[in-house]
Amino acid sequence: MSETVWQGETVKAWLASRFAASQVDQDRADRRGRDYEDDYDKAAAEEFVCRLARVHPSVEDQARFGAYLKELLDRDEYNRTGVYSERRFEREVKAYLRKLIKMTKANAGFENTSHFQKD
Repeated sequence: MSETVWQGETVKAWLASRFAASQVDQDRADRRGRDYEDDYDKAAAEEFVCRLARVHPSVEDQARFGAYLKELLDRDEYNRTGVYSERRFEREVKAYLRKLIKMTKANAGFENTSHFQKD
């Protein structure tokens, strides 16, 4: 647990910036064609998670938000139209949720709103 206080507004801003970045990444991958279908699915997974998480009321409380993310991770399937590979999309959703759960648990990384981020 980090010594800093949970800032729900900072987390919402981070989720909004990642949501916007994922849309740009999807557009870019879509224009590049068939060789970039996996990039499209990865960006679509990020958009999917950020879309759900940024509007959920639990984002204001670290423990509740972490529990909500774990609940999402425990789902059996994730539905989104327009992806190239449902299996790859679901794998990327789970990976992104695990990343977000780690960030939430550590209360770290939400201040970085740059487009390209290290995983």
